[in-house]
Amino acid sequence: MTPSARLSAAIDILADIIARRRPAGDAIKDWGLSHRFAGSGDRAALSGLIFDALRRRASCAHVMGSEEPRALLLGMLATVRGLDVDAIAKLCDGARFAPAPLSEDERTRLASPSLEGAAPWVRGDYPQWLDGELKAMFGEERVAEAEALAARAPVDMRVNTLKAKPEEALAELAHLHPEPGQWSPLALRIPLGADGKQPPITSEPAFVKGGVEVQDEGSQIAAILAAPMPGSQVLDLCAGAGGKTLELAALMDNKGQLYAHDSDVRRLKPIHERLQRAGVRNVQIRAPRGTADVLSDLEGHMDLVLVDAPCTGTGTWRRNPDAKWRVRPGALAERTAEQAKILEQAVRYVKPGGRLAYVTCSLLNSENAGQIRALLEKHPDFSVVPSTEAVLALGSRGLALRQAALDLPEGLMLTPRRTGTDGFFISVLKRAA
Repeated sequence: MTPSARLSAAIDILADIIARRRPAGDAIKDWGLSHRFAGSGDRAALSGLIFDALRRRASCAHVMGSEEPRALLLGMLATVRGLDVDAIAKLCDGARFAPAPLSEDERTRLASPSLEGAAPWVRGDYPQWLDGELKAMFGEERVAEAEALAARAPVDMRVNTLKAKPEEALAELAHLHPEPGQWSPLALRIPLGADGKQPPITSEPAFVKGGVEVQDEGSQIAAILAAPMPGSQVLDLCAGAGGKTLELAALMDNKGQLYAHDSDVRRLKPIHERLQRAGVRNVQIRAPRGTADVLSDLEGHMDLVLVDAPCTGTGTWRRNPDAKWRVRPGALAERTAEQAKILEQAVRYVKPGGRLAYVTCSLLNSENAGQIRALLEKHPDFSVVPSTEAVLALGSRGLALRQAALDLPEGLMLTPRRTGTDGFFISVLKRAA
C-alpha cells in the first residue's frame, strides 16, 4: 500500500472506531481480515496512524476545528509527526486510493497548528468529565501528566529469574537493543522508533522458553513492593491472566504456596500455559465454581494478599489510547463499588501480622487513596506501611523511586511523567499482630 492509501484506510477505520465505540484493535483486525492484500507492514503502519490520532484526539480536533476522522488524522500528521502542509498535501492529492485534496481551511489550520487558549482537557487530551478528578490529584500539573500519558509507551519486559538472569536475557535480546530498567532490577526496556512499530517479542526464543515476560516496569514494581517472601502463603485475589502471579512466584523462588484466584474464570484461561512456560511450580489455581466458596480454607492464614484491583485503567492510556475516549462516569462508579467489595473480601484472608497490597493502574483518587482511607476506617487493625519502609524492597533504587513518585499518605503513585512507567497506585498495609 502507498502512504496515501494507508492514510485513506486509516480514516475509514477510525470512522468505524468512533461510530461504533469499539476497541481500536478489534477494528484494525477486522479491516485486515477483509483486506488480505495488506501486509504486516501495512497493518503496523495503519495501527501507528490510528493510535497516534487517538492519543491526541482532543488537541487534533481543536487544531482542525472538527472531530471528523479525516480532520483528526490530518491534525495528527502536523502536530505529532511534524509534517508540513506540502507533505500532507502530497498524501492527499485525490489520486486513486488517496484522500481528497486539502481544502483552503485545512491548509490554513495545518500551516499554523496551535493550542493557544485551549482548555486543560484539550491540551492534555483527556475526556472533559475527568478534569475535576485529575485536578484533585495533580492540580495545575494535570496537563503535563496527561501529555505524558498521551505519548507512546516503550516495550517493557520482566526477566523471569526462575529461568534466566537479567544479564543473560539482555545478551540474548541484544539484537533488539534493550536497556536495563531504571527502577526494577528485573526490567528490560525497548524504546520504540518514530513509526511506533513494536518488535515481535512473543516470537523471540527468550520469550518462548520463558526467560522473559512482557510486563510494564510499574507493574513489576508493584509486585516487588508487595514483598512476597519465599516459603510464605500468598493469595493473588484478582489474578486475571497471571502477569503478577508469575512475578510473585519468581520472587518467592518457587517456595511456599501461592494461590491464584479471579472472580471470572474466563480471565484465568491464559494462566495455565503461562505458568508452565515460566517454570512455576508453587501456584495453586482456585477458579470459581458456582456458589462454592473456593477460598474459605484460606481465611486468616495468608502472609500476603495482593489485590490487583479492576479499575478504569487511566494509568494505561499510553498503551490503550482508545480506551480513554470510551470510559464514562458510570464506569467509574461501578469500579469504585467493585473495588470496595473486593477489599472487604481480601481482609478476611490476611492473618494477624500479615500484609495486604492494593494496586491499581488508575490515577484517580476515588479508586486509590480514597479506597484505602475507607478500608482503614472500617478496619482500624490495619495500617499503611510507610513508603520509606515499603521501597526498601527495591534496594538502593527504592529511595530514588520514592523521590520521583508522588508520595501520598496512603501509598505511592507512579506516572509516565514522574517515573517513566504506566500509571500505578501501590499501597501496602499491615494487619496488627
